[in-house]
Amino acid sequence: MFSHRHLLGIEHLSPSDITAILDLADTYVDRTRSPDKHGTALAGLTQINMFFENSTRTQSSFELAGKRLGADVMNMAMQTSSVKKGETLIDTAMTLNAMHPDILVVRHPSSGAVNLLAEKVNCAVLNAGDGRHEHPTQALLDALTIRRRKGRLHRLTVAICGDIAHSRVARSNIILLGKMENRVRIVGPATLIPSGMDRLGVEVEHDMKAGLADADVVMMLRLQKERMSGAFIPSEREYYHRFGLDAAKLKAAKPDAIVMHPGPMNRGVEIDGTLADDINVSVIQEQVEMGVAVRMAAMDLLARNLKEARA
Repeated sequence: MFSHRHLLGIEHLSPSDITAILDLADTYVDRTRSPDKHGTALAGLTQINMFFENSTRTQSSFELAGKRLGADVMNMAMQTSSVKKGETLIDTAMTLNAMHPDILVVRHPSSGAVNLLAEKVNCAVLNAGDGRHEHPTQALLDALTIRRRKGRLHRLTVAICGDIAHSRVARSNIILLGKMENRVRIVGPATLIPSGMDRLGVEVEHDMKAGLADADVVMMLRLQKERMSGAFIPSEREYYHRFGLDAAKLKAAKPDAIVMHPGPMNRGVEIDGTLADDINVSVIQEQVEMGVAVRMAAMDLLARNLKEARA
Protein backbone atom coordinates (compact mmCIF):
# COMPACT_ATOMS: atom_id res chain seq x y z
CA MET A 1 0.00 0.00 0.00
CA PHE A 2 2.67 2.52 1.08
CA SER A 3 6.05 1.11 2.03
CA HIS A 4 8.17 4.23 2.53
CA ARG A 5 9.92 5.04 5.79
CA HIS A 6 9.99 8.79 5.08
CA LEU A 7 8.09 11.27 2.92
CA LEU A 8 10.85 13.46 1.51
CA GLY A 9 9.42 14.31 -1.90
CA ILE A 10 7.09 13.28 -4.69
CA GLU A 11 9.93 12.17 -6.95
CA HIS A 12 10.28 8.73 -5.37
CA LEU A 13 6.55 8.01 -5.06
CA SER A 14 4.72 5.80 -7.51
CA PRO A 15 1.20 6.56 -8.79
CA SER A 16 -0.10 3.86 -6.43
CA ASP A 17 1.71 5.52 -3.48
CA ILE A 18 0.06 8.84 -4.36
CA THR A 19 -3.35 7.19 -4.68
CA ALA A 20 -2.93 5.42 -1.33
CA ILE A 21 -2.28 8.73 0.46
CA LEU A 22 -5.17 10.48 -1.27
CA ASP A 23 -7.61 7.62 -0.61
CA LEU A 24 -6.78 7.65 3.10
CA ALA A 25 -6.90 11.45 3.17
CA ASP A 26 -10.43 11.29 1.74
CA THR A 27 -11.54 9.39 4.84
CA TYR A 28 -9.89 11.98 7.07
CA VAL A 29 -11.78 14.78 5.32
CA ASP A 30 -14.98 13.16 6.53
CA ARG A 31 -13.57 12.81 10.03
CA THR A 32 -12.46 16.44 10.27
CA ARG A 33 -15.98 17.51 9.28
CA SER A 34 -17.59 15.34 11.98
CA PRO A 35 -18.18 16.31 15.64
CA ASP A 36 -15.60 13.73 16.77
CA LYS A 37 -12.45 14.78 14.94
CA HIS A 38 -9.93 12.75 16.90
CA GLY A 39 -8.39 9.35 16.26
CA THR A 40 -5.71 7.15 17.77
CA ALA A 41 -3.40 6.36 14.82
CA LEU A 42 -0.52 8.26 16.48
CA ALA A 43 -1.46 7.55 20.10
CA GLY A 44 1.67 7.10 22.21
CA LEU A 45 3.92 8.58 19.50
CA THR A 46 5.87 11.83 19.67
CA GLN A 47 5.82 14.29 16.77
CA ILE A 48 8.39 17.09 16.66
CA ASN A 49 7.89 20.00 14.27
CA MET A 50 11.15 21.73 13.33
CA PHE A 51 10.65 24.80 11.17
CA PHE A 52 13.87 26.61 10.29
CA GLU A 53 11.73 29.00 8.23
CA ASN A 54 8.61 30.81 9.39
CA SER A 55 5.39 29.19 8.18
CA THR A 56 2.15 29.77 10.04
CA ARG A 57 -0.08 27.81 7.67
CA THR A 58 1.98 24.67 7.19
CA GLN A 59 3.19 24.38 10.78
CA SER A 60 -0.29 24.86 12.26
CA SER A 61 -1.68 22.32 9.77
CA PHE A 62 0.87 19.67 10.80
CA GLU A 63 0.32 20.45 14.47
CA LEU A 64 -3.44 20.10 14.15
CA ALA A 65 -3.08 16.90 12.10
CA GLY A 66 -0.82 15.31 14.72
CA LYS A 67 -3.06 16.25 17.64
CA ARG A 68 -6.16 14.95 15.88
CA LEU A 69 -4.40 11.59 15.51
CA GLY A 70 -3.46 11.47 19.19
CA ALA A 71 0.26 12.29 19.00
CA ASP A 72 2.26 14.21 21.59
CA VAL A 73 3.21 17.23 19.48
CA MET A 74 6.14 19.52 20.21
CA ASN A 75 7.13 22.59 18.21
CA MET A 76 10.84 23.44 18.37
CA ALA A 77 11.56 27.16 17.97
CA MET A 78 14.42 26.85 15.50
CA GLN A 79 14.70 30.62 15.01
CA THR A 80 16.09 30.87 18.56
CA SER A 81 17.62 27.39 18.83
CA SER A 82 21.19 26.20 19.22
CA VAL A 83 21.47 26.19 15.42
CA LYS A 84 21.67 29.97 15.65
CA LYS A 85 24.57 29.52 18.05
CA GLY A 86 26.56 27.45 15.59
CA GLU A 87 25.23 23.93 16.08
CA THR A 88 25.37 21.87 12.88
CA LEU A 89 22.49 19.93 11.42
CA ILE A 90 24.26 16.70 12.36
CA ASP A 91 24.52 17.86 15.98
CA THR A 92 20.82 18.65 15.89
CA ALA A 93 20.12 15.13 14.62
CA MET A 94 22.10 13.61 17.48
CA THR A 95 20.18 15.71 19.98
CA LEU A 96 16.90 14.61 18.45
CA ASN A 97 17.87 10.95 18.63
CA ALA A 98 18.38 11.37 22.36
CA MET A 99 14.76 12.60 22.64
CA HIS A 100 13.43 9.46 20.88
CA PRO A 101 10.86 11.11 18.61
CA ASP A 102 8.73 8.98 16.30
CA ILE A 103 7.85 11.52 13.60
CA LEU A 104 9.92 14.53 12.63
CA VAL A 105 8.37 17.26 10.46
CA VAL A 106 11.03 19.57 8.99
CA ARG A 107 11.05 22.77 6.96
CA HIS A 108 14.48 24.10 6.00
CA PRO A 109 15.73 26.88 3.70
CA SER A 110 18.42 24.66 2.14
CA SER A 111 17.58 22.09 -0.53
CA GLY A 112 18.57 18.61 0.63
CA ALA A 113 18.77 19.44 4.34
CA VAL A 114 15.72 17.32 5.16
CA ASN A 115 17.19 14.34 3.30
CA LEU A 116 20.38 14.71 5.33
CA LEU A 117 18.44 14.70 8.59
CA ALA A 118 16.52 11.61 7.48
CA GLU A 119 19.82 9.74 7.13
CA LYS A 120 20.84 10.59 10.70
CA VAL A 121 17.71 10.30 12.84
CA ASN A 122 16.00 7.17 14.12
CA CYS A 123 12.45 8.09 13.21
CA ALA A 124 10.14 8.86 10.30
CA VAL A 125 10.87 12.19 8.60
CA LEU A 126 8.37 14.27 6.69
CA ASN A 127 9.52 17.09 4.44
CA ALA A 128 7.51 20.29 5.02
CA GLY A 129 9.50 22.16 2.35
CA ASP A 130 13.24 22.39 1.72
CA GLY A 131 14.71 25.30 -0.22
CA ARG A 132 13.70 25.18 -3.87
CA HIS A 133 13.61 21.39 -3.85
CA GLU A 134 10.21 19.97 -2.85
CA HIS A 135 7.08 20.46 -0.75
CA PRO A 136 5.39 17.05 -1.07
CA THR A 137 2.36 17.52 1.18
CA GLN A 138 1.42 20.74 -0.64
CA ALA A 139 1.38 18.87 -3.96
CA LEU A 140 -0.64 16.05 -2.38
CA LEU A 141 -3.23 18.39 -0.91
CA ASP A 142 -3.48 20.16 -4.26
CA ALA A 143 -3.99 16.78 -5.90
CA LEU A 144 -6.72 15.85 -3.43
CA THR A 145 -8.47 19.17 -4.03
CA ILE A 146 -8.35 18.64 -7.80
CA ARG A 147 -9.56 15.04 -7.56
CA ARG A 148 -12.50 15.94 -5.35
CA ARG A 149 -13.56 18.88 -7.56
CA LYS A 150 -12.92 17.26 -10.95
CA GLY A 151 -13.71 13.66 -10.08
CA ARG A 152 -10.35 12.46 -11.37
CA LEU A 153 -6.62 13.18 -11.27
CA HIS A 154 -5.58 12.21 -14.79
CA ARG A 155 -5.85 13.58 -18.33
CA LEU A 156 -6.41 17.14 -17.11
CA THR A 157 -4.73 20.31 -18.39
CA VAL A 158 -3.14 22.21 -15.53
CA ALA A 159 -1.56 25.66 -15.86
CA ILE A 160 0.94 26.60 -13.12
CA CYS A 161 1.55 30.34 -13.29
CA GLY A 162 3.99 32.77 -11.75
CA ASP A 163 7.29 32.42 -9.92
CA ILE A 164 8.35 28.95 -11.04
CA ALA A 165 12.05 29.60 -10.47
CA HIS A 166 11.83 29.96 -6.70
CA SER A 167 8.94 27.56 -6.05
CA ARG A 168 9.30 24.14 -4.46
CA VAL A 169 5.49 23.90 -4.71
CA ALA A 170 5.73 24.14 -8.50
CA ARG A 171 8.38 21.43 -8.66
CA SER A 172 6.42 18.97 -6.51
CA ASN A 173 3.20 19.64 -8.41
CA ILE A 174 4.90 19.23 -11.79
CA ILE A 175 6.30 15.86 -10.73
CA LEU A 176 3.02 14.62 -9.22
CA LEU A 177 0.79 15.78 -12.06
CA GLY A 178 3.17 14.24 -14.58
CA LYS A 179 3.10 10.89 -12.78
CA MET A 180 -0.69 10.96 -12.92
CA GLU A 181 -0.75 11.52 -16.73
CA ASN A 182 -1.78 15.16 -16.84
CA ARG A 183 -0.82 17.88 -19.30
CA VAL A 184 1.11 20.56 -17.43
CA ARG A 185 1.92 24.08 -18.62
CA ILE A 186 4.06 26.57 -16.76
CA VAL A 187 3.34 30.22 -17.42
CA GLY A 188 5.33 33.30 -16.49
CA PRO A 189 8.00 35.78 -17.50
CA ALA A 190 11.25 34.29 -18.80
CA THR A 191 13.07 35.65 -15.75
CA LEU A 192 10.95 33.46 -13.45
CA ILE A 193 11.09 30.22 -15.43
CA PRO A 194 14.35 28.27 -15.08
CA SER A 195 16.02 26.73 -18.10
CA GLY A 196 15.58 23.05 -18.83
CA MET A 197 11.96 22.84 -17.71
CA ASP A 198 11.12 20.88 -20.85
CA ARG A 199 13.07 17.98 -19.35
CA LEU A 200 10.29 17.68 -16.76
CA GLY A 201 7.79 17.11 -19.55
CA VAL A 202 5.99 20.45 -19.27
CA GLU A 203 5.00 23.07 -21.82
CA VAL A 204 6.35 26.59 -21.32
CA GLU A 205 4.37 29.75 -22.14
CA HIS A 206 5.16 33.42 -21.57
CA ASP A 207 1.66 34.66 -22.34
CA MET A 208 -1.29 34.12 -20.01
CA LYS A 209 -3.89 33.70 -22.76
CA ALA A 210 -1.87 30.96 -24.44
CA GLY A 211 -0.93 29.39 -21.14
CA LEU A 212 -4.49 29.23 -19.82
CA ALA A 213 -6.08 28.04 -23.07
CA ASP A 214 -8.54 25.22 -22.30
CA ALA A 215 -7.06 24.67 -18.83
CA ASP A 216 -9.05 22.60 -16.32
CA VAL A 217 -7.01 23.92 -13.40
CA VAL A 218 -5.23 27.25 -12.96
CA MET A 219 -2.67 27.25 -10.15
CA MET A 220 -1.24 30.64 -9.21
CA LEU A 221 2.05 31.02 -7.32
CA ARG A 222 3.30 33.73 -5.00
CA LEU A 223 6.20 35.98 -5.95
CA GLN A 224 8.81 34.74 -3.48
CA LYS A 225 10.70 37.96 -2.91
CA GLU A 226 12.56 36.50 0.06
CA ARG A 227 14.35 34.10 -2.31
CA MET A 228 15.12 36.68 -4.96
CA SER A 229 18.46 38.43 -5.29
CA GLY A 230 18.06 41.05 -7.97
CA ALA A 231 15.24 42.41 -10.11
CA PHE A 232 13.17 39.66 -11.72
CA ILE A 233 10.19 41.84 -12.69
CA PRO A 234 9.93 45.51 -13.75
CA SER A 235 7.33 46.27 -11.05
CA GLU A 236 4.48 44.56 -9.22
CA ARG A 237 2.00 46.71 -11.16
CA GLU A 238 3.44 45.58 -14.51
CA TYR A 239 3.60 41.98 -13.31
CA TYR A 240 -0.09 42.01 -12.34
CA HIS A 241 -1.03 43.56 -15.67
CA ARG A 242 0.68 40.77 -17.63
CA PHE A 243 0.62 37.74 -15.33
CA GLY A 244 -1.82 38.44 -12.52
CA LEU A 245 -4.98 36.34 -12.74
CA ASP A 246 -8.27 38.19 -13.13
CA ALA A 247 -11.67 37.34 -14.61
CA ALA A 248 -10.68 38.55 -18.07
CA LYS A 249 -7.60 36.31 -18.29
CA LEU A 250 -9.46 33.35 -16.80
CA LYS A 251 -11.86 33.36 -19.78
CA ALA A 252 -9.12 31.61 -21.78
CA ALA A 253 -9.50 28.55 -19.54
CA LYS A 254 -12.40 26.11 -19.66
CA PRO A 255 -15.74 27.44 -18.34
CA ASP A 256 -15.59 25.05 -15.36
CA ALA A 257 -11.91 25.68 -14.56
CA ILE A 258 -10.92 25.92 -10.89
CA VAL A 259 -8.44 28.42 -9.46
CA MET A 260 -5.84 27.40 -6.88
CA HIS A 261 -3.18 29.15 -4.79
CA PRO A 262 -0.92 27.58 -2.13
CA GLY A 263 -0.93 30.78 -0.05
CA PRO A 264 -0.20 33.17 1.34
CA MET A 265 -1.68 35.32 -1.44
CA ASN A 266 -0.53 38.73 -2.61
CA ARG A 267 -3.87 40.17 -3.74
CA GLY A 268 -3.51 42.51 -6.67
CA VAL A 269 -0.08 41.09 -7.50
CA GLU A 270 -0.60 37.48 -8.63
CA ILE A 271 -4.38 37.26 -8.26
CA ASP A 272 -7.43 39.51 -8.16
CA GLY A 273 -8.96 39.55 -4.68
CA THR A 274 -12.54 39.20 -5.90
CA LEU A 275 -11.64 36.15 -7.98
CA ALA A 276 -9.77 34.58 -5.07
CA ASP A 277 -12.91 34.86 -2.93
CA ASP A 278 -15.34 33.56 -5.58
CA ILE A 279 -16.44 30.18 -4.22
CA ASN A 280 -17.78 29.17 -7.64
CA VAL A 281 -14.26 29.26 -9.08
CA SER A 282 -11.72 29.44 -6.28
CA VAL A 283 -10.81 26.36 -4.22
CA ILE A 284 -8.20 28.16 -2.12
CA GLN A 285 -10.00 27.66 1.20
CA GLU A 286 -10.66 24.03 0.30
CA GLN A 287 -6.92 23.57 -0.19
CA VAL A 288 -6.37 24.62 3.43
CA GLU A 289 -8.93 22.05 4.61
CA MET A 290 -7.41 19.31 2.45
CA GLY A 291 -4.00 20.13 3.92
CA VAL A 292 -4.95 18.86 7.37
CA ALA A 293 -6.47 15.66 5.95
CA VAL A 294 -3.47 14.91 3.71
CA ARG A 295 -1.02 15.46 6.55
CA MET A 296 -3.06 13.19 8.80
CA ALA A 297 -2.97 10.50 6.10
CA ALA A 298 0.77 10.86 5.47
CA MET A 299 1.67 10.63 9.15
CA ASP A 300 -0.72 7.73 9.66
CA LEU A 301 0.93 5.72 6.86
CA LEU A 302 4.44 6.55 8.06
CA ALA A 303 3.50 5.57 11.61
CA ARG A 304 2.17 2.20 10.44
CA ASN A 305 5.48 1.44 8.71
CA LEU A 306 7.44 2.68 11.74
CA LYS A 307 5.52 0.39 14.11
CA GLU A 308 5.96 -2.55 11.73
CA ALA A 309 9.72 -1.92 11.48
CA ARG A 310 10.03 -1.77 15.26
CA ALA A 311 7.91 -4.86 15.88
